[in-house]
Amino acid sequence: MSNTFIYSELSTFLREDQILENAQMKDHTSFKAGGKADLLLLPEDECQVKSIIEVCKKNSTSYYIMGNGSNLLVRDKGYHGIIIKLSKNFANCTLVGDTIECQSGASLARISRIAHENSLEGFEFAGGIPGTLGGAVTMNAGAYDGEIKDVLISARGLDMDGNIHELINGELDFGYRTSAVQRRNLIVLSAKIKLKSGNQKAIKEKMDDFDQRRKSKQPLDMPSAGSTFKRPAGHFAGKLIEDCDLKGFSIGGAQVSCKHCGFVINKGDATASDITALIDHIHDTVKARFNVILEPEVKIIGEE
Repeated sequence: MSNTFIYSELSTFLREDQILENAQMKDHTSFKAGGKADLLLLPEDECQVKSIIEVCKKNSTSYYIMGNGSNLLVRDKGYHGIIIKLSKNFANCTLVGDTIECQSGASLARISRIAHENSLEGFEFAGGIPGTLGGAVTMNAGAYDGEIKDVLISARGLDMDGNIHELINGELDFGYRTSAVQRRNLIVLSAKIKLKSGNQKAIKEKMDDFDQRRKSKQPLDMPSAGSTFKRPAGHFAGKLIEDCDLKGFSIGGAQVSCKHCGFVINKGDATASDITALIDHIHDTVKARFNVILEPEVKIIGEE
């Protein structure tokens, strides 16, 4: 692709600060590792997202939609195409009564704070999940006593033909870490969450309890993408990995966390290749010993 030509097209509807060339993706992902993207774009509204995709299609340019990068790894050779980042600049939230409507880039932590400040309960489970609303809807994110499906009214999704669909909860066909968003290849643009009135002090106590549990069990002080693998039926990924004597096992700068074996962490100088090699080693070791397939939760993109 010709960056100069595409840049000129994009600049007709995006500001200069919304177009980042040769973007270091380690600065945009929680793993703090990986290569560059030819272009990283920061749209602010639905029209800009649609226009970007139209430019990509017209120029046969590959593209990828990301949130805040908490579940993404870009390979060391980079991503040759356009990455569209729906994060802080795509994160407007509106509160009406007990309903919060947000653009998909709003962080779950921010939505949780809005709920707490307005004495609304039901979103405490999500406050410590390090992702955006769009990713949470796509994966039906959950923790402790809740999942997104429990509080979602509807979501707006953009299909690959540029059509916007308003899908109510039942149409999203939520399952464990899955939804119709994935199967229909939709881009979540916004979503509505319905909560209920509660006691502000009790809400804060519950949030603090969940936060303390996370801090005591998870390596939150180290770069990672959260839980590396989905929970296999009838098992816990971390337990299987620990039972394979992989606690603390390292490849380059990537390590199986000693605090929670379900997390692969960056000790500080890991490459994306270190991380993917360790993920593959864990997968192969657990399969060989227990005949259980661990499916990564981390999205890995870019040139092999």
